[in-house]
Amino acid sequence: MSNFILQKQWNWFASGVALGIAFLLCVALVKPIGVSTQFVILDGILWDAISDEVVVESSSNKSGYSSPNAYLNKSGGKYAKNVANPMNYSFVFVVAMVLGGFVAGRLQSGKREKESSSIPQVWKNRFGDSIIKRYLATFVGGLLVLFGSRLAGGCTSGHMMSGMMQTSLSGYLFALGAFAMAVPVALFLYKGVK
Repeated sequence: MSNFILQKQWNWFASGVALGIAFLLCVALVKPIGVSTQFVILDGILWDAISDEVVVESSSNKSGYSSPNAYLNKSGGKYAKNVANPMNYSFVFVVAMVLGGFVAGRLQSGKREKESSSIPQVWKNRFGDSIIKRYLATFVGGLLVLFGSRLAGGCTSGHMMSGMMQTSLSGYLFALGAFAMAVPVALFLYKGVK
């Protein structure tokens, strides 16, 4: 692959500025970004594929759709409508994030080193260099974050990033809670690791 196609990895500052600009543009031009709700919509799409009773057309709801599932039916059937018609801004945004991350990973510049070299050194020092253990821990951590996001009614994208950008009190409280939990857990997991 030629060098002009390869992506150079950005440092943390450039990445943060780019992320801030992307969130600002989304909030200003379309709507705030929220990701975790789209996993519920995906669940609904899969459920709707095997049962024709999950989402039904309804003239009594503002959206034109209803569901016996209370979550999908809330806000006048808004989520039920998204399950029935998933090609909307938010769902496409989440799919594009996943695809964009995959493409960026494939275009990463530099030599392709063996897979275990992608494990951070601090992880290797504490838990070893098993790539399977690293992926399993990442998957379980992701599940816990997603579960917590749904309990909180939103994720770091919706509450913390978009919310704080709009000076939402819930965004600041979410960020406070996230860091109040993340810092002690990280200190516990990596205690004594250099």
